[in-house]
Amino acid sequence: MRPSLLAVTFDVRDPAGVARFWAEMLDRNVVETSSGVLLKGDGAQLGLGFAPCHIETTEPNRAHLHLTSTTEADQQRTVDKALGLGARHLDVGQRPEEGHVVLADPGDNEFCVIPPNSSFLAGCGFLGELACDGAREAGLFWSQALGWPLVWDQDQETAIQSPFGGTKIAWGGPSTSPPVTPPRQRLHLTMTDGDAGSEIERLLSLGASQVDENTWADPVGNEFRVVHADD
Repeated sequence: MRPSLLAVTFDVRDPAGVARFWAEMLDRNVVETSSGVLLKGDGAQLGLGFAPCHIETTEPNRAHLHLTSTTEADQQRTVDKALGLGARHLDVGQRPEEGHVVLADPGDNEFCVIPPNSSFLAGCGFLGELACDGAREAGLFWSQALGWPLVWDQDQETAIQSPFGGTKIAWGGPSTSPPVTPPRQRLHLTMTDGDAGSEIERLLSLGASQVDENTWADPVGNEFRVVHADD
């Protein structure tokens, strides 16, 4: 049985504080785990995890979240709510005509509030996308790993989405920036049945590599972990 995608986990200085921010933004409950805190997703919306880390970095993350809007007023309400909860504006070279608002959460994780005219994220829900750096190989790997179909595959840009719809995961092509060291983000996969060892062997056969005892990386270096549902 293939693993399911549990969450994308962010390493932050204050996991509880950042989790409270996103719990308010997404209207979810905070669940304590052995490795940090978790905002559970479902079959359509991605879960978010936050783990403690005391290593400072000024480099941008390799992945960031996109929140969707239904109207321009709705977009502004989301921005205002985020700022009121401790977010801040972020300049990453975006142009005014692009329409999206770039912010950083209280843990300095970048995210965008997307305007209402995004056909790509239509029907994805409020947490519309996890946008990642990575060439086409990443999208092909994760499509096979999770059993999610490719919903975009063009010019080294790929995207996958659960058969149930919801949050898309997209790779925008090879990054021109050096990778963040050590990585501050990773995907957590969960096994509800079957043997994790056999599943890891399958992922290795698809192009994954082992980083350490508990961590693996996809073909372009994005880290992930595989856990049992009871862990």
